[in-house]
Amino acid sequence: MPPLMRRIFWFVNKFFMVPMFRLGFGPFFGNPFTGYIMVMKVIGRKTGRVYFTPVNYAIYNGDVYCISGGRATSDWFRNLLANPEVDLMLPVGSIHAHVEEATDPKQKLAITRQILKNAGFAGFFEGYNPFTITDDELARKIEDLPLLRFHPLGLGSGPSDAGGWAWIWAFVVTIILILLLLR
Repeated sequence: MPPLMRRIFWFVNKFFMVPMFRLGFGPFFGNPFTGYIMVMKVIGRKTGRVYFTPVNYAIYNGDVYCISGGRATSDWFRNLLANPEVDLMLPVGSIHAHVEEATDPKQKLAITRQILKNAGFAGFFEGYNPFTITDDELARKIEDLPLLRFHPLGLGSGPSDAGGWAWIWAFVVTIILILLLLR
């Protein structure tokens, strides 16, 4: 992906997608054009701070999968390897999961293709069409693309739980409704 495009995605993710998920609006953003997105709460391997990282995903056999478009050099990928327990904010709820790299070639091919299809327009930024590329060609293109499997361990903390931001819009809407009723 070109550096300018990477910078645009970083900006949109940090200042739009993450706040929308933290506010509880995640279910409104998943569709075939913009893609299906989850937000990971990743613990920094050096700082111990929580970082919020939006990624496209697919669900397969009860596990959640994503790919690291930045390959093995991605900070969030290296953070997950150092701290493999993570909360995932999916559009319909949050889970706590253990992550590991999935390496089975057949599984990697099928699931990566599905993630790229689920990514909407962003799925084409790898430089090919995930709907029409042959299996052999796709297998070559994703050799260095890590596939991560998140095995659910239980519930995670989401936008409506303590520390989430969903209360903000609920509070604002309540105040507006009260003001309208008082008019």
